[in-house]
Amino acid sequence: MAASKEDKSVSSKNFIISHMNADHRGSLAMYLRVYCNVPTGVAKSAQLEDISLSDLLISAKGTRYSVPLDPPMKSLSDTRSRVVAMHKDCLQRLGLSDIVVKEYRGPQGAEMIGFALVLVTLVVFCRRSNFLPGSLFYDTVGLDQFPSFSQFCYTVQPLLLLALFGTHCVEAVLFAVKRLKPHGVPIFTGVWFAWTATVIIEGAVAWRRFKRVVNDERERKEHRK
Repeated sequence: MAASKEDKSVSSKNFIISHMNADHRGSLAMYLRVYCNVPTGVAKSAQLEDISLSDLLISAKGTRYSVPLDPPMKSLSDTRSRVVAMHKDCLQRLGLSDIVVKEYRGPQGAEMIGFALVLVTLVVFCRRSNFLPGSLFYDTVGLDQFPSFSQFCYTVQPLLLLALFGTHCVEAVLFAVKRLKPHGVPIFTGVWFAWTATVIIEGAVAWRRFKRVVNDERERKEHRK
């Protein structure tokens, strides 16, 4: 009987270790970052090696770390509730969301019209000389027929470009910090660049679309549960 209980304990432990390494490497990495102050780059390679009632033994880049379980668990059957609680604690401490965004969603429908208008405006107003005779834009559009309008655009070009492009660049920085980072979008990846570039062009419209992506992912997560 004792041997049978011991076999079950070993089997349970092996299952937990295998499951955590296969499906919850992100949680293991957060445990190292929060409870052992391991740098993010190192923590990414986290691997659970052993588990006891009082700690988790996690290795990363050849170094082993002991993550204490305080208070100790009464049995391994408490593992799931404990690691879930630790996961939530880590998310809160790191300022992260439990919803991870892995997709980029471009403008659709009416949003495409607004996107195109802003993009054209940025392109046209990127150079003040576009509103002077002899420039490709001036001659192609026929601005010589509208001298007052051309002069107006020439005058406001620096202010308009600064207001539009400058504001959207600030929004893009805030977006990266307040949306992309909390929702687990790795910096300088394709998805990160796509969202950032879109915010530079669209501004607040992209923020609303990103919120829809988060809501859709939250619904899918709840459905899976």
